[in-house]
Amino acid sequence: MENRSHPEDACSRCIAGRVTKKWKHSYVFPSDVQGEMMNVIGIIASPHKEGNTAWTVNKILEGAKEQGAETRSWNFSDLDIQPCRGCLCCHKEGSPGCVINDDMQELYGAMEHADALILGSPVYMGQMSAQAKIFTDRLFAQISPRFSPHYKERVPKQKLVLVFTQGNPDPGMFQVYFDYTKHMFQILEFDVKEVVVVPGMREKPAHERKDLSPVMKNIGSSLVPERFPE
Repeated sequence: MENRSHPEDACSRCIAGRVTKKWKHSYVFPSDVQGEMMNVIGIIASPHKEGNTAWTVNKILEGAKEQGAETRSWNFSDLDIQPCRGCLCCHKEGSPGCVINDDMQELYGAMEHADALILGSPVYMGQMSAQAKIFTDRLFAQISPRFSPHYKERVPKQKLVLVFTQGNPDPGMFQVYFDYTKHMFQILEFDVKEVVVVPGMREKPAHERKDLSPVMKNIGSSLVPERFPE
């Protein structure tokens, strides 16, 4: 039978477990110490470390880097990130944040210093991957929309590019879901700059399509001048 313990009991257990563990250091960009530079990070929410999603996200980052931005990407396949437990400990008064001691702590730190986020996911079952959903759910520890009882005056205001790669050749096949996802991130007050859909991955992988590289790099480069003009 399912254990339906009170959320406050669960919170106490989570915090107790947190205290006994050594926390990983949050990622800090070198420019945070050396001087101001636009920081663009990429989250590759795919089980494949060197697949179509990774290639596409990295090309966008490459375009941003060519315009002077500092960039860094993370492959979900290299990370230990657990699903949200729904314990609400992160929103208790005096809470230092999410109590799960895993690699999401590093991403929290990186996001605090980032000006733009590239979130890439393959399309599985007509929606984002399980990895991308876990990442999105774990944002709850830092972000709550204005209608939430947990709302705090701490919203990201970051530029966001959503990248979806799919096997189906029709880019509009899952448009309803893409529009929903864009709206969801806008509710969370991300500045969604673009939703990039890269179809037809069954026929030819992304790295073999010569037309894709300049398009993806242009998306990345377009993020930089908006805030950091020459």
